[in-house]
Amino acid sequence: MKYEKALFLFNGNAGNKDLKQKLAQTLPILTQSIKKLIIMQTETLEEVKNCCIEYASDVDIIIIMGGDGTVHECMNSIANLEIRPVIAILPAGTCNDFGRMLQMPQNLNQAAEAIINGEIIPVDLGKTDERYFLNFWGIGLVSDTSLNIDETQKKSLGVLSYFMSTIKTVNQTEPFSYKIKTVEETYEGEAVMILVLNGRYIGTKQLPIPSINPNDGLLDVLIVKNSSLASFKELLTLDRPNNRLDPLTELNYFQVKELTIATTANKAIDMDGEINGTTPSEITILPSHIRMVKKNTGL
Repeated sequence: MKYEKALFLFNGNAGNKDLKQKLAQTLPILTQSIKKLIIMQTETLEEVKNCCIEYASDVDIIIIMGGDGTVHECMNSIANLEIRPVIAILPAGTCNDFGRMLQMPQNLNQAAEAIINGEIIPVDLGKTDERYFLNFWGIGLVSDTSLNIDETQKKSLGVLSYFMSTIKTVNQTEPFSYKIKTVEETYEGEAVMILVLNGRYIGTKQLPIPSINPNDGLLDVLIVKNSSLASFKELLTLDRPNNRLDPLTELNYFQVKELTIATTANKAIDMDGEINGTTPSEITILPSHIRMVKKNTGL
């Protein structure tokens, strides 16, 4: 047996109309390598939090069958605990962004196999004020897009609802003034979006920034100054090895271990797809704070 004891968490309310099929795709595979599997169905994020706290010190691994919001809540539940079990993701949400970062298959049957045969890696965790984030912290366009999502469309259209909201939001987004302080430097100006990244996927789309690494002990900060086509063209150049030859004019990108962000008007904060709090914020990285299952690529 690979694991002696595991907690299997799934949200019975999060669009799981085909719940029986999802369980049939995953449980038979998982039970082959787990001696004792505790299965908990939750209906609210509060229940997710309570379950994670209750079982954290008693299991080797928590397996979350859910989306980014469920994973985010579980991370926030265990981050302060002295004993933190391994976390594995069965992608069953709308975007499953950090699951993609860990190269977990979007097919649940294959994802269950990947959990059993995967490798356990250390993963950094971002901390801001009293909350933690696994994938990203963002203000501006990214949080406005989350606020503009039609929940009915999200249930029926899934990830397409994010793209529809983004198109609608881009036309409405107004630049805001910001001031970012790091140990080395101060950045200030106007932007339409600021992202503090630990993962490389947002809304299922991979950002073309190869230096983002979830276990390098660094936060990757991306400032998008305006929503013009020039900004997005410049974003694509970050994927080129020699992009430093051309100075960035529409974007600003740097890596730090900690920073403070202030804006002239309070901006709603999006963490891992969940709106929580407003600026100003102090953000730090907690290196290798948790352990997660990554698909074993054999490389």
